[in-house]
Amino acid sequence: MKQVSYEGLTFEPYITRETIDARVKELGKDIMRDCAGKSPLFVCVLNGAFPFASDLFRACEGLEDAEIAFIRLKSYEGTGSTGVVKQMLGLTDDIQGRTVIVVEDIVDTGNTIARLVADLQAKNPAEVKIATLLFKPEALVQDVRPDYVGFSIPKKFIVGFGLDLNGKARNLNDIYILKED
Repeated sequence: MKQVSYEGLTFEPYITRETIDARVKELGKDIMRDCAGKSPLFVCVLNGAFPFASDLFRACEGLEDAEIAFIRLKSYEGTGSTGVVKQMLGLTDDIQGRTVIVVEDIVDTGNTIARLVADLQAKNPAEVKIATLLFKPEALVQDVRPDYVGFSIPKKFIVGFGLDLNGKARNLNDIYILKED
């Protein structure tokens, strides 16, 4: 893996696709164990969580009644959170009495996931669980704790495997971290 550059910023390799794949399979086993006998609805937060949600959903193939839906939220511009969560595309599925697993690419401040969980709880699901590929515990300002965490990472900006910089770099197979000067 070599360095990549976007918008004048340089990123260095951080987590390989092979490492991601192995961790996603482990998370899939955990979810299948926890959701045995249930019909969970995976809710993928677009756009960033799409690659993770796709792999995670397939890693849970033992849950024959599982379904997947999509929601689109936005709170980032450039390399930082705006602090304002905008709902761009909403969930239309009936989730009353269901186990809902929100699939996020990253939980950092927790603002986005806290807003989304509150919105989902208002629709009376049996439970809401959070699966995130990446978690930045040092950046957390909301009282949220993901149930399934791929990797805990430092409070640094990253791209790749769905994570972007103004829409760019999502299609990288590996995850890259902003290079320090």
